[in-house]
Amino acid sequence: MQEYLAQLNEAQREAVLQKDGPMIVIAGAGSGKTRVLTFRIAYLMDQGVDPFNILALTFTNKAAREMKARIASIVGNSEAKNLWMGTFHSVFAKILRFEGDKLGFPSNFTIYDTQDSQRLLRNIIKDLQLDKDVYKYKQVQSRISSYKNSLITVKAYQRDPELQEADAMAKRPRMGEIYKQYVDRCFKAGAMDFDDLLLRTNELLTRFPEVLAKYQNRFKYILVDEYQDTNHSQYLIVRALSDRFQNICVVGDDAQSIYAFRGANINNILNFQNDYSDVKKFRLEQNYRSTKNIVEAANSIIEKNKTRLDKVVWTANDEGPKIHVNRLINDAEEGRFVASSIFENRMQQGMKNSDFAILYRTNAQSRAMEDALRKKEIPYRIFGGLSFYQRKEIKDVLSYLRLIVNPKDEEAFVRVVNYPARGIGQTTMDKLNLAANHYKRSLFEIVEHIDKLNLGINRGTQTKLTNFVNMLKSFQVSAKTQDAFQLAELVVKKTGLIQEFKKDGTPEGIARLENIEELLNGIQDFVEGQKELADAEGSLAEFLEDVALATDLDNEKGDDDRVALMTIHLAKGLEFPFVYIVGLEEDLFPSAMSMNTRSELEEERRLFYVALTRAEKQAYLTYVISRYRWGKLNDAEPSRFIEEIDDQFLDFMIPEDNYQFRSFLNPDIFDDEDKSKLRKEKPKQGTPPPSKNEEKTTRRLRKVKPENNLDVSDQKEIISLAEGQKVEHQRFGKGTVVELSGVGQNKKANINFESGGVKSLLLKFAKLKILN
Repeated sequence: MQEYLAQLNEAQREAVLQKDGPMIVIAGAGSGKTRVLTFRIAYLMDQGVDPFNILALTFTNKAAREMKARIASIVGNSEAKNLWMGTFHSVFAKILRFEGDKLGFPSNFTIYDTQDSQRLLRNIIKDLQLDKDVYKYKQVQSRISSYKNSLITVKAYQRDPELQEADAMAKRPRMGEIYKQYVDRCFKAGAMDFDDLLLRTNELLTRFPEVLAKYQNRFKYILVDEYQDTNHSQYLIVRALSDRFQNICVVGDDAQSIYAFRGANINNILNFQNDYSDVKKFRLEQNYRSTKNIVEAANSIIEKNKTRLDKVVWTANDEGPKIHVNRLINDAEEGRFVASSIFENRMQQGMKNSDFAILYRTNAQSRAMEDALRKKEIPYRIFGGLSFYQRKEIKDVLSYLRLIVNPKDEEAFVRVVNYPARGIGQTTMDKLNLAANHYKRSLFEIVEHIDKLNLGINRGTQTKLTNFVNMLKSFQVSAKTQDAFQLAELVVKKTGLIQEFKKDGTPEGIARLENIEELLNGIQDFVEGQKELADAEGSLAEFLEDVALATDLDNEKGDDDRVALMTIHLAKGLEFPFVYIVGLEEDLFPSAMSMNTRSELEEERRLFYVALTRAEKQAYLTYVISRYRWGKLNDAEPSRFIEEIDDQFLDFMIPEDNYQFRSFLNPDIFDDEDKSKLRKEKPKQGTPPPSKNEEKTTRRLRKVKPENNLDVSDQKEIISLAEGQKVEHQRFGKGTVVELSGVGQNKKANINFESGGVKSLLLKFAKLKILN
């Protein structure tokens, strides 16, 4: 037996050794599915399968790179290079580069990201003189994306009266017209968006049987990771490619299907056995990641879903601590609790910042967490914020580079034709757009022949436009002999972008300059990395495709010691020793927008399951009594998901508030006779016992002194505070008393806090700890 097979448990080994035929691996959270995929590919190669005949589709490019590296360590680097491995989008972009000419696309087509698509749609809505408040470009883009992922082409839309009626009912009767213009203008610009990479691949395989036969014969063995997250378009591509040999292996976990909002269809994995005959089924049920408490708590949650495959996840790991459930007053206190808990766990257990993750349902929840972490001086990193490649200055440079590869790229042309400023105004651009639409040519081609067209543009502006196009042509000549880094360096100097940012001496301008420098560093790294690949050149086209298909998590550096903050959707596939799941309240998690049907609620429950199973050692759940929504403080109710976890796995921590009772009335005005004994009678027969719910509530609200509360100094000591003294406040942190005013119960102190500046506090209410 090969040495690497000894690293597998019995269930994993059975899945790896199954060579031919359709098979499904149902892999529970933390059960080693990546190891199974990796070793199965290595085993196929050991059995004589040519790596050129293996196609592996992964969830992220990062996962593909890591798997390929592990395979290389087993079978050798030269063979591993020949595997077709990557995300659906990256693999099918590669096929479209080879075959796209059959659909009328150039091999150097541009890939539009979401921003490019939205900008183009905004222009189309403007050109059609539609109400931008009715035809909101983001909603229109989302609608077109859902059409494409459901394989509803422009032609199919025009033949479907129900779809047209639905758009008319939504007061967008001209959606079909926008859709057609969008598709036509992308085609004219030689561009595809992310959804086109799948839609056009389906078109290619459907309209050209010889192309389908070519790739069926090439991909004799197909493996698909995270199969539960595939949409209808992806599903059909996999069905078509695997139809001839049917050596298809899909791996996934129905309990972690959380991307329905992107078009993912859980039925793809639930019905896999109906699509192929004699399907072999394997279950990976041993969790290697988490403690028994976490695994069994997660099981008790997911079993509430009716739509699921049978499996029982278990672990041989230690039992571990119970899951802490913490009730806080508001989101600010929630943030302070999480920050204090991270600080203490880090110090007491010798952990790194990167061992902690804070997960939330919506991005807006990060603010309170960030505020609290900053006050505790805990470094953190937000995942899913503005991507490096979405920053303005980076998009400017990339637009120049895109025009070198594909001069028809309309969005790139519009972005930089007058940046840095060349005196080309909006009136000129309107005339160019009119001509481009009239002649069905790109803006670049119109400017190329501007002297032969009577567009009403003055001679001086024509010269500026011609000079711009000639500059791009000179870059295209350089591209024949220079790699991506050399070309990018030439572009940022010759276009005047560097000088533009150097003129701006503000901190923002300097930051933009540094970002461009970082982009050049990244291109250089890419070029060096491409030298290791058999079929790569380090060309500009390769770099631009890599950027267009990258995700936030693909570009992360693992050595950055920061607390991770992210939405639960982004946390999928990751793991951390300590995980804080915050905002567990009804209408927030589960989301108010996802409780209209059972399927929506079950997806929310799967999302909670994913969040909980990210934790290796300890999980914290937090909820608040009241939370701000749209500037108003609203009462909050604990999430049903807390109730759904078996009590034996939970430990309820209800913090004391350190409130000291103060009487506002003189007790002498009341009768001081002790009448308590009069009520100490046995209840009459038939008195009902407390309800089960009442008992549960009482038990769940037992008070446990929190580890993170400050020991508040004696009230007399606080009122006799002196200037210059060091103090600590639960909310504002450490500070120095700079001024005192007032007397007795009305005494105030101005305190200069290290992270919050000077605050004026009324001492009789202030919860202060005196440090010296």
